[in-house]
Amino acid sequence: MLQPATLADLPAFLCAHAEDARAGTGCTVFIAPDGATCGVDVRGGGPATRETDLLKPENMIQAVHGVVLSGGSAFGLAAATGVMDELAARGIGFPVESARVPIVVGACLFDLLVGQNAHPDAAMGRAAARAAFEREAAEPLAEGNVGAGCGASVGKLLGGERAMKAGLGICGLRLGELTACAVVAVNALGNVRSADGAWIAGCRDGEGRVMDPLEAFGVLAQQAAAHAEQEADPAAGPCANTTIGVVLTNARLTKAQASKTASTVHDAYARAIKPVHTLNDGDTVFAFASGEVEALPDAVSVLACEAMQGAIVNAVRQAEGACGLPAARDLIAGR
Repeated sequence: MLQPATLADLPAFLCAHAEDARAGTGCTVFIAPDGATCGVDVRGGGPATRETDLLKPENMIQAVHGVVLSGGSAFGLAAATGVMDELAARGIGFPVESARVPIVVGACLFDLLVGQNAHPDAAMGRAAARAAFEREAAEPLAEGNVGAGCGASVGKLLGGERAMKAGLGICGLRLGELTACAVVAVNALGNVRSADGAWIAGCRDGEGRVMDPLEAFGVLAQQAAAHAEQEADPAAGPCANTTIGVVLTNARLTKAQASKTASTVHDAYARAIKPVHTLNDGDTVFAFASGEVEALPDAVSVLACEAMQGAIVNAVRQAEGACGLPAARDLIAGR
């Protein structure tokens, strides 16, 4: 029978956030001190990723020690360097004679236009890694305006002024001994909907209500026609975005199977976010598997996909209004 689960049910992984709430950016780290199998699937037209080629099944590395989700666009990739430094200082990593090289992969979302023009750096990444080792396993990992979701927003089809605040969400599920927990920072160009199809957060109309994305595309088409003969403004149009997430599981998977799980989990993105995987998104999913439980790979993928859909919804429901953007809870309170 399907049951809820938490990150505490996956003791092989250590997790923590670090953020600068004033600047509106942060990072979230997931550490496997003993190493774990990792796969990835990257979609959308604007990804910012680190070391994802290592995760191809044909390449040598079989164990990954850390996954980093970060704000700051490509600048935020520096956070993973700090995670590497902390792991190396603790003797964690791939042995190369007398040295240790931690394998740390990551992805970033674009939050430079929310809050201040700031980004996570190596110091913030190292602080998050240190916090992961110090955090009590039973302590829930915070959701909302934290970590990689600190500066996240959604619904930017008609520009940032029509957007809403989003954040980081978590959802875990267990089927027998098999556990999958999804963690995602939702920073989509599109809107987010609940399992019943209702829009929760996204592009707002002139009265502040969430509008259907197809209506927003209609407005975009009208604007394009009205300005067809004018010189394009390179600063105009939708903001850059990207939804980044990871599924942690205790399943025993090969790199190829983990990558297939990551690919399947993009179905959750498509269910909950519209539009998704656009030229203005760099949507990425990691699958991080510690290997204690034998399970059918398809069962892992299905469980992980359901968990990710719940995590996306939680990411907008747990967010708080910030940086001039309302959150879903503000719209509900205002009804």
